[in-house]
Amino acid sequence: MLGRSQSTFQNYSRHVAAVSLHFGKIPTELDPEQIHDYLFYLQKKSKSPSQSYFKHTVYGLRFLLKSEGLSYDFLSLPEIKREKKLPVVLSKQEVWQMLSGCKLLKHKILIGILYGCGLRCMEVRNLRLCDLDFGRKQLKVVQGKGKKDRYLPLSDYLIQNGNDCCFAHLGTEFESSSAFALHCSGRWYG
Repeated sequence: MLGRSQSTFQNYSRHVAAVSLHFGKIPTELDPEQIHDYLFYLQKKSKSPSQSYFKHTVYGLRFLLKSEGLSYDFLSLPEIKREKKLPVVLSKQEVWQMLSGCKLLKHKILIGILYGCGLRCMEVRNLRLCDLDFGRKQLKVVQGKGKKDRYLPLSDYLIQNGNDCCFAHLGTEFESSSAFALHCSGRWYG
């Protein structure tokens, strides 16, 4: 509906319901001052307020007011200073230690794909054999974050070990994605 996912509507609903419970009436009956007071209350209630929490509250209220034909120009995101943290990046040695600690080849491949391709956990969980194309040295992520498909490069290490893993599981060595297509019914982690 209106280009938003089901989970977005569920988040909007939760936050609008929280506003309703706080005031004991529906948000369309509130004046802008009350809404600003509520946002200030949320900010003070939590020692480290979440940017996404405020976004869902504000966007949920905007969506409600807009769908009711009411003005929502007064609603803006409160200023929240974001912590600037650098991501933890493992050294090559640390990655090799992590991979060498795996007892099963498929676990080694999954961790290699997760870290080497920069996938999210859910993307690795949904990975299928037919998403790996060793011939083109690429991995297809189907319906990743934002319900978008994308292609990522595979390293030679992952290609060699992926081929070995497929051979061990299925008894066939795959040279092309068409050979993978014959065995696409199962999940990679299965």
